[in-house]
Amino acid sequence: MPFDHEDARHMRQAIDAARQARAAGDMPFGAVLARGGKAVWTSRNNQLTTADCTGHAEVVLIREAAQALGTEALRGATVYASGEPCAMCAGAMFWAGISRIVYGAPTPEMTAVLGGPSLGARCAEVLAAAQPAVAVEGPLLVDEAMAVLERP
Repeated sequence: MPFDHEDARHMRQAIDAARQARAAGDMPFGAVLARGGKAVWTSRNNQLTTADCTGHAEVVLIREAAQALGTEALRGATVYASGEPCAMCAGAMFWAGISRIVYGAPTPEMTAVLGGPSLGARCAEVLAAAQPAVAVEGPLLVDEAMAVLERP
């Protein structure tokens, strides 16, 4: 499926959230929840400032949006993630009922810049047998997404 103007707009919002995460002293990742073409929630990584290893942008997004908007707001929604979601985040989005994931920076490029541990499975691989299916699309705006990761 080709990306449209709304996809690019929401991805730029996720990338902006990643910049905010970096400025706050966290890992530079952001995520946006969209329904019906409109962004309804934005979150950023907070794992360093909260000392919570599960504080990835996508998990924070699910927690905050579910509490503020209700769990039904998650079902069938799209998540835009500035970086390709890890296995933990992919699983969390599946269990939350997210139906589409669009990511910016792909895992191999992120790992080359950031290093660190890796589970070795890409988001689409984690969700390949998911029922109901979850569409995983990306990369989108790679240069913009990678620029946030590459700037200290």
